[in-house]
Amino acid sequence: MTTPVPHGEPGAAARRGAPIRVLIADDQDMIRTGFRFFLDAQPDITVVAEARDGEEAVALARRERPDVCLLDIRMPKLDGLEATRLLAGPDVADPMRVVVVTTFDLDEYVYGALRGGACGFLLKDSGPTLLAEAVRAAAAGDSLVSPSVTVRLLKHVTAATAADTAPRPKPRAPSPAPSAPLREPLTERELDVVRLVALGRTNAEIAAELYVSLSTVKTHLSSVQLKLAARNRVEIAAWAWQNGHARAGA
Repeated sequence: MTTPVPHGEPGAAARRGAPIRVLIADDQDMIRTGFRFFLDAQPDITVVAEARDGEEAVALARRERPDVCLLDIRMPKLDGLEATRLLAGPDVADPMRVVVVTTFDLDEYVYGALRGGACGFLLKDSGPTLLAEAVRAAAAGDSLVSPSVTVRLLKHVTAATAADTAPRPKPRAPSPAPSAPLREPLTERELDVVRLVALGRTNAEIAAELYVSLSTVKTHLSSVQLKLAARNRVEIAAWAWQNGHARAGA
């Protein structure tokens, strides 16, 4: 049995000098095995628990206090959205870092996960590299949302701006970053990065397109988040779309 380690604040694993401790919850054995195989192969990540349903996931997460919980949505007994609310919701005294990983690319799932406290939303076909990046981002207190989901969320953000008076049967998208004048303007290179984020590019794709290193992209994104007071790349991209720094056909 793994000895529980106090969860603490985001980034605690890195300061401990220990691997990021991950819980995987999915009702499919092959998915859990595949995720564990890849994540355990990473030098800075270790899988400490697996769950086959939502109830088991919540119980294991509360007992083991992993740094990051990877939750599927459609699970027996308790679905991933309710499990997310129980582990990371606004009423949780010591919320955990939850990344929802699912096959189902449905708007209500995206909104439900993010409103329920998830710090990431990833499609299972995003690939193992993005999965590890999402775990590291969550452990560091950041957010990662699948690029394809990011672009679609922005369509709802911009549509909501144009039709606020219309009835909306679906939940609203996460609030975009404020469009007030910036205290400090973005540099040209930061704007280049922002435009590509708005078009759904991953950090690796941005680095390749701009001929810079991955660490340089991350540095630019950190600076942009501070200047925009944005919580994650979804809000960065929303700011770009609302302020004319992105084109859907680009």
